[in-house]
Amino acid sequence: MKWGLAMRLEKDCIGEMFISDEVLYGIHTLRAKHNFPITNQRVNPLIIESYLQIKKAAALVNQKAGTLNRKKAALIISACNELLFSKDFQAFIVPAIQGGAGTSTNMNVNEVVARLAMKISAQSGREAIKIHPNDDVNQSQSTNDTYPTAGKMAMLKAIEPLEEKINQLIHVLEQKAMVYSQAVKVGRTQLQDAVPTTFGRSFNAYAAGFKRDLRKLKAVEKQLCQVNLGGTAIGTGLNASQSYEKAIVPALSRIAGIPLTQATDLVDATQNSDAFTSLSGILKGVAVNLSKMCHDLRLLASGPQAGLGEISLPKVQAGSSIMPGKINPVIPEVVNQVAFEVIGKDLTVTMAAESGQLELNAFEPIMFKEILTSEAHLTKAVQTLIDNCLVGLQVNVDRCRDEVNHSSIAATILSPYLGYERTTALIKTSEKTNIPVKHLVENAGLLPKDLVEKLFSTEVLTNTKQVPVSGQKPLMNKRSGSVR
Repeated sequence: MKWGLAMRLEKDCIGEMFISDEVLYGIHTLRAKHNFPITNQRVNPLIIESYLQIKKAAALVNQKAGTLNRKKAALIISACNELLFSKDFQAFIVPAIQGGAGTSTNMNVNEVVARLAMKISAQSGREAIKIHPNDDVNQSQSTNDTYPTAGKMAMLKAIEPLEEKINQLIHVLEQKAMVYSQAVKVGRTQLQDAVPTTFGRSFNAYAAGFKRDLRKLKAVEKQLCQVNLGGTAIGTGLNASQSYEKAIVPALSRIAGIPLTQATDLVDATQNSDAFTSLSGILKGVAVNLSKMCHDLRLLASGPQAGLGEISLPKVQAGSSIMPGKINPVIPEVVNQVAFEVIGKDLTVTMAAESGQLELNAFEPIMFKEILTSEAHLTKAVQTLIDNCLVGLQVNVDRCRDEVNHSSIAATILSPYLGYERTTALIKTSEKTNIPVKHLVENAGLLPKDLVEKLFSTEVLTNTKQVPVSGQKPLMNKRSGSVR
């Protein structure tokens, strides 16, 4: 076989096609490129990397099983190693959105590995050893067990950096909670003044939500580690030797450094996609928590003169082409948009999983594209939120304290002493006269001055500390109903 010819003729079950002799892919790949002109986005590189690890493991196991020639196995492994080491994936041209349940991706990998293996064999000047994409590279395999396995591996690889960023996010939020543990603010429900709280509690609450997300991501990893490799077409293992079926997943696990296990029911693992909907749902949950927090940040930073103005976000870019000096909360805004995207992608994954029929789900390509994009975008969104927003965030402590002092709703603390109706009357008077409730109580002599001072202290208003006062009705613990 000679290399360097301008064109070569390849055949498949459809017919013949001339292909440039300079490219590594073949007729199946080129047909896919022509058939699926939906997007310029190619199959995710993490899927390609995982597929190459699968082909390498399969060649090793097939050679040990005696079903693949030792020289061919060595060449296939060498080709996979070269591609994995160089990260040169330009020959993998199949669009991410494709029909065929991933067959085009599998064949793209088979063709590239086969042709590169033959080129490696010819480098010594001898006649190239013929490596067949299906018979050799794809031996003992099917798209239906290799594609979902590669997809799960890719998702696992993408989870790790996302988890790292969420851990960083939790750390930053907890640091803010410590710094502003005593920074009192007006708590709000339905956007209306409620009872006082602290920014420390607010930041801790955000962190708690992301801790739950992190635990859920860790849990779904176990699901994704269960693969159907060895099940071939529909999970029955047709055309794979027993030794291959037993050895392939442990071999792949060693090569990829991922704790993969073979699913106990390969038929179930081939036709059902609940592992993907589980991960997608958790990613949606992360997106929802991020978006809620970013909505809060934008609202709390609104103004700065005519809004809440309780926090100040870092100024990262000019906000207007017409209004000089205007600064917008662009980082929370972009995170919000990523969240909207992820939530929409979860619906796509749900519909694709639900639409699987009989022994195989044909719609894994769109599931993989959406999930991997969500993982990547969430990772980057969290990173920019940390670096360009949260680290430099500052609470306007004095302004917040002043709002609490002038908020009539702080009078809620008086209810156990004066009763609900009397306290309501004080609040109405305060709103009408613009005199703080605290002053109204003091001026009317409704309670001893020292008690009023203690009741309107930050610790008591935020329910972090309660000081019993001799001769007065003690405060009730609202959570337990017990007297403190």
